[in-house]
Amino acid sequence: ILRYAKVKEPTPEIEALLDECIAQVKGKLSYKVVYRVYPMDNDRRTVDLGFAKTDSEFLIHGLWCCFHVAVFAATVGLYIDRLVRRYAVVSPAKALLIDAIGTERVEALCDAFCAFLKEEMAKEKRETRSRMSPGYGDIPLSLQKDIFAVLDCPKSIGVSLGESYLMTPRKSVTALVGITPMLPDEEKNS
Repeated sequence: ILRYAKVKEPTPEIEALLDECIAQVKGKLSYKVVYRVYPMDNDRRTVDLGFAKTDSEFLIHGLWCCFHVAVFAATVGLYIDRLVRRYAVVSPAKALLIDAIGTERVEALCDAFCAFLKEEMAKEKRETRSRMSPGYGDIPLSLQKDIFAVLDCPKSIGVSLGESYLMTPRKSVTALVGITPMLPDEEKNS
Protein backbone atom coordinates (compact mmCIF):
# COMPACT_ATOMS: atom_id res chain seq x y z
CA ILE A 1 0.00 0.00 0.00
CA LEU A 2 2.79 2.40 0.91
CA ARG A 3 4.51 1.68 -2.40
CA TYR A 4 1.32 2.59 -4.29
CA ALA A 5 1.10 5.77 -2.17
CA LYS A 6 4.75 6.49 -3.10
CA VAL A 7 5.76 6.62 0.58
CA LYS A 8 9.43 5.64 0.76
CA GLU A 9 10.09 6.02 4.47
CA PRO A 10 6.92 5.84 6.56
CA THR A 11 6.84 7.75 9.81
CA PRO A 12 4.94 6.49 12.86
CA GLU A 13 2.24 9.06 12.01
CA ILE A 14 1.84 7.71 8.48
CA GLU A 15 1.73 4.12 9.76
CA ALA A 16 -0.95 5.09 12.31
CA LEU A 17 -2.98 6.87 9.60
CA LEU A 18 -2.63 3.84 7.33
CA ASP A 19 -3.91 1.55 10.09
CA GLU A 20 -6.88 3.89 10.53
CA CYS A 21 -7.59 3.85 6.78
CA ILE A 22 -7.36 0.06 6.60
CA ALA A 23 -9.81 -0.24 9.50
CA GLN A 24 -12.21 2.16 7.77
CA VAL A 25 -12.15 0.15 4.52
CA LYS A 26 -12.16 -3.34 6.03
CA GLY A 27 -15.25 -5.32 5.12
CA LYS A 28 -16.68 -2.53 2.93
CA LEU A 29 -15.28 -3.45 -0.49
CA SER A 30 -17.28 -5.30 -3.11
CA TYR A 31 -14.96 -7.77 -4.88
CA LYS A 32 -16.32 -8.83 -8.28
CA VAL A 33 -14.85 -10.51 -11.36
CA VAL A 34 -16.37 -11.50 -14.67
CA TYR A 35 -14.54 -13.43 -17.39
CA ARG A 36 -14.83 -15.41 -20.59
CA VAL A 37 -12.43 -17.56 -22.59
CA TYR A 38 -12.22 -17.18 -26.36
CA PRO A 39 -10.33 -19.06 -29.07
CA MET A 40 -7.75 -16.76 -30.63
CA ASP A 41 -5.36 -16.54 -33.54
CA ASN A 42 -2.01 -14.76 -33.80
CA ASP A 43 -0.38 -14.47 -37.22
CA ARG A 44 2.49 -12.23 -35.98
CA ARG A 45 0.89 -9.20 -37.68
CA THR A 46 -2.46 -9.12 -35.90
CA VAL A 47 -4.08 -10.87 -32.98
CA ASP A 48 -7.67 -12.01 -33.39
CA LEU A 49 -8.94 -12.28 -29.82
CA GLY A 50 -12.25 -13.82 -30.87
CA PHE A 51 -14.09 -10.61 -29.98
CA ALA A 52 -11.69 -7.99 -31.39
CA LYS A 53 -8.61 -7.70 -33.60
CA THR A 54 -5.50 -5.66 -32.84
CA ASP A 55 -2.02 -5.10 -34.21
CA SER A 56 -0.56 -4.38 -30.76
CA GLU A 57 3.06 -5.61 -30.75
CA PHE A 58 2.78 -6.14 -27.00
CA LEU A 59 -0.15 -8.53 -27.47
CA ILE A 60 1.35 -10.18 -30.56
CA HIS A 61 4.46 -11.03 -28.54
CA GLY A 62 2.68 -11.77 -25.24
CA LEU A 63 0.09 -14.07 -26.80
CA TRP A 64 2.42 -15.92 -29.19
CA CYS A 65 1.68 -19.68 -29.19
CA CYS A 66 -1.63 -19.11 -27.38
CA PHE A 67 -4.75 -20.71 -28.81
CA HIS A 68 -7.16 -19.20 -26.27
CA VAL A 69 -7.39 -15.97 -24.32
CA ALA A 70 -9.23 -15.26 -21.09
CA VAL A 71 -10.61 -11.75 -20.91
CA PHE A 72 -11.68 -10.46 -17.52
CA ALA A 73 -12.80 -7.42 -15.60
CA ALA A 74 -12.40 -6.96 -11.85
CA THR A 75 -13.47 -4.31 -9.36
CA VAL A 76 -13.52 -3.60 -5.65
CA GLY A 77 -16.58 -1.34 -5.97
CA LEU A 78 -17.43 2.31 -5.37
CA TYR A 79 -16.62 2.61 -1.66
CA ILE A 80 -12.99 3.65 -2.27
CA ASP A 81 -14.07 6.31 -4.79
CA ARG A 82 -16.52 7.77 -2.29
CA LEU A 83 -13.95 7.88 0.52
CA VAL A 84 -11.28 9.46 -1.67
CA ARG A 85 -13.73 12.20 -2.71
CA ARG A 86 -14.77 12.74 0.93
CA TYR A 87 -11.20 13.12 2.21
CA ALA A 88 -9.62 14.87 -0.81
CA VAL A 89 -10.20 18.31 0.71
CA VAL A 90 -10.20 17.67 4.46
CA SER A 91 -7.33 15.16 4.62
CA PRO A 92 -5.31 14.73 1.41
CA ALA A 93 -2.95 12.29 3.17
CA LYS A 94 -5.88 10.08 4.13
CA ALA A 95 -7.30 10.32 0.59
CA LEU A 96 -3.91 9.26 -0.82
CA LEU A 97 -3.66 6.25 1.49
CA ILE A 98 -7.24 5.15 0.84
CA ASP A 99 -6.62 5.42 -2.90
CA ALA A 100 -3.48 3.28 -2.47
CA ILE A 101 -5.48 0.70 -0.49
CA GLY A 102 -7.93 0.51 -3.41
CA THR A 103 -5.10 -0.01 -5.88
CA GLU A 104 -3.55 -2.74 -3.74
CA ARG A 105 -6.93 -4.46 -3.26
CA VAL A 106 -7.86 -4.52 -6.96
CA GLU A 107 -4.36 -5.77 -7.84
CA ALA A 108 -4.70 -8.50 -5.18
CA LEU A 109 -8.10 -9.43 -6.65
CA CYS A 110 -6.56 -9.72 -10.12
CA ASP A 111 -3.71 -11.84 -8.72
CA ALA A 112 -6.23 -14.13 -6.96
CA PHE A 113 -8.28 -14.47 -10.14
CA CYS A 114 -5.18 -15.27 -12.20
CA ALA A 115 -4.18 -17.94 -9.64
CA PHE A 116 -7.70 -19.42 -9.89
CA LEU A 117 -7.53 -19.37 -13.70
CA LYS A 118 -4.11 -21.03 -13.64
CA GLU A 119 -5.48 -23.88 -11.46
CA GLU A 120 -8.54 -24.31 -13.67
CA MET A 121 -6.47 -24.39 -16.86
CA ALA A 122 -4.01 -26.89 -15.33
CA LYS A 123 -6.94 -29.30 -14.89
CA GLU A 124 -7.39 -29.08 -18.66
CA LYS A 125 -3.65 -29.55 -19.33
CA ARG A 126 -3.25 -25.89 -20.26
CA GLU A 127 -1.18 -23.08 -18.78
CA THR A 128 -1.65 -19.35 -18.49
CA ARG A 129 0.53 -16.36 -19.28
CA SER A 130 0.87 -13.08 -17.39
CA ARG A 131 -2.06 -10.71 -17.60
CA MET A 132 -1.93 -7.71 -19.94
CA SER A 133 -4.26 -4.73 -19.80
CA PRO A 134 -5.40 -2.07 -22.26
CA GLY A 135 -3.27 1.02 -21.83
CA TYR A 136 -0.05 -0.89 -21.08
CA GLY A 137 2.64 -0.89 -23.72
CA ASP A 138 0.99 -0.35 -27.06
CA ILE A 139 -2.25 -2.13 -26.16
CA PRO A 140 -4.88 0.40 -27.20
CA LEU A 141 -7.05 1.77 -24.42
CA SER A 142 -9.91 1.62 -26.94
CA LEU A 143 -9.85 -2.19 -26.52
CA GLN A 144 -11.81 -1.47 -23.31
CA LYS A 145 -14.90 -0.87 -25.45
CA ASP A 146 -14.70 -4.39 -26.93
CA ILE A 147 -14.03 -5.97 -23.52
CA PHE A 148 -17.00 -4.16 -22.00
CA ALA A 149 -19.21 -5.31 -24.88
CA VAL A 150 -18.41 -9.01 -24.46
CA LEU A 151 -18.40 -9.04 -20.65
CA ASP A 152 -21.35 -6.65 -20.17
CA CYS A 153 -19.46 -5.10 -17.25
CA PRO A 154 -22.18 -2.62 -16.20
CA LYS A 155 -24.70 -5.41 -15.72
CA SER A 156 -22.36 -8.20 -14.55
CA ILE A 157 -20.13 -6.36 -12.05
CA GLY A 158 -21.37 -2.75 -11.95
CA VAL A 159 -18.46 -1.14 -13.82
CA SER A 160 -19.11 1.51 -16.46
CA LEU A 161 -16.86 2.90 -19.18
CA GLY A 162 -16.56 6.59 -19.96
CA GLU A 163 -15.96 8.19 -23.35
CA SER A 164 -12.22 8.41 -22.58
CA TYR A 165 -12.22 4.64 -21.83
CA LEU A 166 -11.70 5.17 -18.09
CA MET A 167 -13.70 2.98 -15.74
CA THR A 168 -16.01 3.76 -12.85
CA PRO A 169 -15.43 2.63 -10.13
CA ARG A 170 -11.83 3.79 -10.59
CA LYS A 171 -10.42 0.75 -8.79
CA SER A 172 -11.34 -1.58 -11.64
CA VAL A 173 -9.16 -3.49 -14.10
CA THR A 174 -9.66 -5.23 -17.42
CA ALA A 175 -7.08 -7.68 -18.69
CA LEU A 176 -6.23 -10.47 -21.09
CA VAL A 177 -4.52 -13.74 -20.14
CA GLY A 178 -3.11 -16.00 -22.84
CA ILE A 179 -3.74 -19.75 -22.56
CA THR A 180 -1.46 -22.35 -24.15
CA PRO A 181 -1.33 -26.14 -24.18
CA MET A 182 0.82 -27.46 -21.33
CA LEU A 183 4.22 -28.75 -22.39
CA PRO A 184 4.99 -32.40 -21.52
CA ASP A 185 7.56 -31.53 -18.76
CA GLU A 186 5.04 -29.17 -17.15
CA GLU A 187 2.34 -31.87 -17.20
CA LYS A 188 4.52 -34.05 -14.98
CA ASN A 189 4.82 -31.25 -12.40
CA SER A 190 1.10 -30.45 -12.17
